[in-house]
Parts: sequence; C-alpha cells; structure tokens
Amino acid sequence: METINTTERLRSLRKLMKDNKIDVYKFISGFSGSAGTAVITNEKAALATDGRYFNQASKQLDSNWHLLKQGLEDVPTWQEWTAEQSEGNHSVGVDPRLITAPQARKLAEKIKKKGGASLVGIKENLVDLVWGDEQPSRPNEKVSVLDLKYAGKKFEEKIEDLRKELDKKKSAGLIISMLDEIAWLFNLRGNDIPYNPVFFSYAVVTPTTATLYIDASKLSKDLIPHLGDSVKIRPYGAILDDAKAFGDSLEMVAPTEGKPSMPKKKFWISTKASWALSLSLGGEEKVEEVRSPVGDAKAIKNATELEGMRACHIRDGASLSEYFAWLEEELLVKGTKLDEVQGADKLEEIRSKKEDFVGLSFDTISSTGPNAAVVHYKPERGNCSAIDLKAVYLCDSGAQYLDGTTDTTRTIHFGEPTEMERKAYTLVLKGVIAIDRAIFPKGTSGFAIDTLARQFLWREGLDYRHGTGHGVGSYLNVHEGPIGIGTRVQYSEVPLSIGNVLSDEPGYYEDGKFGIRIENMIMAKEAQTNHHFGDKPWLGFEYVTMVPMCRKLIDGKMLTAEERSWLNEYHQTVYDKTKGFFEKDERTLKWLQRETQPIHVMEFALS
Repeated sequence: METINTTERLRSLRKLMKDNKIDVYKFISGFSGSAGTAVITNEKAALATDGRYFNQASKQLDSNWHLLKQGLEDVPTWQEWTAEQSEGNHSVGVDPRLITAPQARKLAEKIKKKGGASLVGIKENLVDLVWGDEQPSRPNEKVSVLDLKYAGKKFEEKIEDLRKELDKKKSAGLIISMLDEIAWLFNLRGNDIPYNPVFFSYAVVTPTTATLYIDASKLSKDLIPHLGDSVKIRPYGAILDDAKAFGDSLEMVAPTEGKPSMPKKKFWISTKASWALSLSLGGEEKVEEVRSPVGDAKAIKNATELEGMRACHIRDGASLSEYFAWLEEELLVKGTKLDEVQGADKLEEIRSKKEDFVGLSFDTISSTGPNAAVVHYKPERGNCSAIDLKAVYLCDSGAQYLDGTTDTTRTIHFGEPTEMERKAYTLVLKGVIAIDRAIFPKGTSGFAIDTLARQFLWREGLDYRHGTGHGVGSYLNVHEGPIGIGTRVQYSEVPLSIGNVLSDEPGYYEDGKFGIRIENMIMAKEAQTNHHFGDKPWLGFEYVTMVPMCRKLIDGKMLTAEERSWLNEYHQTVYDKTKGFFEKDERTLKWLQRETQPIHVMEFALS
C-alpha cells in the first residue's frame, strides 16, 4: 500500500478555503478505504475512519494527516474534532450534497457550543476544484431493465405498496435519493458505481405521480416501454429546482394565535438524504426525515429473490472450490510463484464462466500473511505480496449475478498453521456456527445477537473491530441497510425479518502477523420451536454459501458435539450441491471430497 503525498493538494484547498472565507472544510486524503471523513483547517488535516481501516489508513496517510481512530476511548469523533477547530468564531464549510440533514444539524450544534461561527453550505465543491482536469468524468452507461423472472415483483406493485404507506402516514410524497432503492423500486439496473449495479438518479413518488430523474443519454431502448405512462422522466439535474417547487406547492394551514402557518402534509426524505435536498424542499418546516420505506421493503426479499440467492451461491461456491483447488496445485505441486493479484484474477476468470454472471460485487481481498490482518486490504498490481505457503491466505470475494449477489470469505493454509492460528480460526468458526444456529423471537434486532458471534473470542480476551454481519442486496449493493448484525446503534432500531439476507462474518486479526475471517451468507426464516411463548413467531437462519471450511485450521477438540454435527452437515450439503460442477474436473472433485469429509473428535484426540 502506497503512501500518498498530499502536500500540494492541501495547499491548493487551503487557498480556496481562504477565498470562500472558510476556516475548516470537510473532506482529500489519499486514503482509499470505503469509509472515512476528512477535515481540513488552515493548519491541520485529520482523517476519521473505523476499526476496519486503522491499519490501512496508517499506511496510506502521509505526515500531513492526523488519524482519528473512531470508536476508541478518548478519541474524538470527526464532528467533535471539527467543532474544536471552529473555536474562536471560525466557519466550517461543507458541500451540502455530501452531508445528510441530520448530520448537518448535529454538526452545527457542536460548532455553536464550541464557540464557532457557523456551518456553511458551499455550493461549489472545493475538492472538485482542486482535482481539476484529473477528476474522472461522470459515468454514462445505459440503464437496463431487470426481467421479472429475477425481480419477482412488478415495479407498479412496488409503487402501489409505497403509496399505501404514504396514505397511511398522511405524507405528501417521498423523494428517493438512495441509488439502490431507485434501482430496486423500478426494476432497473445500471453500471455507474463500480461493483454496484446502480445509476445516478433521483425519484419522487406522490399519491398520484411517479417521476424518475435521470440523464436522457442513459435511457436504453427498452426502458421507456418498461416504465410506460406510469412514470415521468425528468433530467437528473432538475431535482433541486423541482424539490423547491414541491415545497412551494404544499397546501398550508392558516396561522393561528401563537402558531405559524404550517403545511397540511410534509414531504418525506430519507434520514440519509442530503442537506441540499432538505434545504431545497424548504427545510424542517416542510420535510419529515424518516427511515426509507423503500429501503425497508427492499431488505425483505420475495420468494423469487430468495431462490435466486440460493441458486447463485451454489454456482459461486463451486467457483471458489475450483479456485482453491487450482491454487493449491499451483503452489504445492507445481511450485508456481503467484502473487495476490494473480490469485484474484484467476478467481474472477473462473467466476465469469458461470451462468448469469455480471461482474464482481467488490474488489477481491486476496491477502497473504500479515496482509490478511488488514480488514479491507486491496492488493495492487505490481505492488503486492507473493502468496506464502507458510502463512494464512484470506480471500474475501463476491460476484453480481442476475439472480443475486454473493459475498464469501474463507481463510485457508497451505502449510502447517501455528497453534494460535488454529485456535483463532476455531474460535471464529464457533462464532459463525452460533449465529447460524440462533433461534430468536420476532422483533429481535441484529444488535441483540451480535454477542453470540463474539462470545468465544471474548472468553480469551480477543475481539474484532468490525460488524458481524451486513445486509446484502439481490443483484444490488453487497452492503445493504437497514439491517445488520453488530454494535452500531442503527442495528438496534430495525428488527430482523423473514426474508432478510445477511452476512455472518466474525474474525480475528493480529497486526503484522495474520488475519482470520470466515463469512457465510444467511437468510432469515421462520423457525419451528416446541413452544410459542407470547404467541409470536420465532426466527432462525438458513445458510446459502456453499464453500468448505479449512480442515487444516480447525482444532476439533475445541468444538462441541453440536458444533461438529453442524459442520459435518454443512460440508455434506456443500458437497451434494456443488459436486455436479466437477464431473470433468478431477482436481477440484478430489479437493472437495477431502475438505468435506466428516470431522470426528477422535482424529484430534490423538494429534
């Protein structure tokens, strides 16, 4: 991972800040992780990120930057740090399109309490100006229609369901800004964001109209007939002006004594919508910020989507088994020297031959030895490590198929693992099994079951700095809200529901040494129990990932009889469902047979 010199970028940005009478600006760093906030003052620069990226950020940031390790004791949040820098009547500038309305309010309050001047929305993004001609052009790919045999429900029915929700809550309409929600709602897919089949757009749904805001150049020949007369098409750039018109058109209630004039109904926007959108509608007086009902509906997969998830994970699992068998033969038998990128390239080549393959769902994390301890490590071509036979190899990868999205992590070893590596792997495996076997009452959140995965590590004084699971889209974003398993507060706000698809991925990492992560995809389903306390349904999970665990890294003595039974049943299922792909592939079939053999406690008692 290369450290990026940002001195000139910061010098240029600070000049623009001075021109705009701004003392602190939110956001450029050289950090390539997917979660981070940069704040720049006239003298300082800080990057805030979470535990997944501490290691990566420390390697990529140059000496201009201070790293704010979010979640650690005595480390300020980026909002707190920003407010501290505003002391002495300094102004803080942001691009209002890149911060949510709730974030803007909280930040403004903190700035005021610290004696800062104000939070200012800067219409022109200063970082874009610094970027200049080096900034990539906006993607202009055509948008395609997702066939009903994959979507499972007509978009007209989805819109009608949304309108019922609007009517029930007396809302004037919903402005949708989340790209995956728009793609799901209209049964459309795009290619504007790498690995995510979405497209730049907005949408507005009212009790009587539905409007899609999208550049005309992106309209494919089958899109207009698909949407028909029920959806209007407007230019993408018209959304903020139209939002102002929507706000101005709201019917107002006449003012009464002590009460100002108020709209009879407000427009809904997501709590994740931009501050710019809220301001255009007229601000808090005319806007109600809600958890998006489209996001909630999207997270509960229909029967077609669930079946697609099962099917694509079988094909994807077969690809991973073929890859691991190939990699083992190349390294151990042929003595081939392969680096992390070459491994990732081979895996993509294998996947690409499977039915309904569209592309990858994220950058493959192909990591050997100490690189495996970097949670979201990305190997760089020409600047990565050779896969080490004497170290763990962690591969976190996924693909987009027309019938679903996959995300699987396996940690394997080609040599002789250390005692600590086997112990850590087995503790993580016990956590995977605990989540998979969990039974819980309806209304339980992912926040409530997170400790089931961590308990075994905790008993040893160990832990990991990332969530245990995230929601996954159906041929959509590999990370999907609003559900998940972890300690984030938002995971406590939304109960798990039948039809949710999530990852189950505890881990353990020792910086500079090794990393362990195991990830299965699971689907929430109704569970059969002997009793029905409270006359409410009980839920459990169904696994769909079909890739063997690494036998060499399992310490069977640490597994209970129930855990060994689960593992043996899992391996039998993997074998039965994927062996058909290897009728003419003796190498992979032998590997699969070996890795899915039943595990018996006696084979470890003598070791």
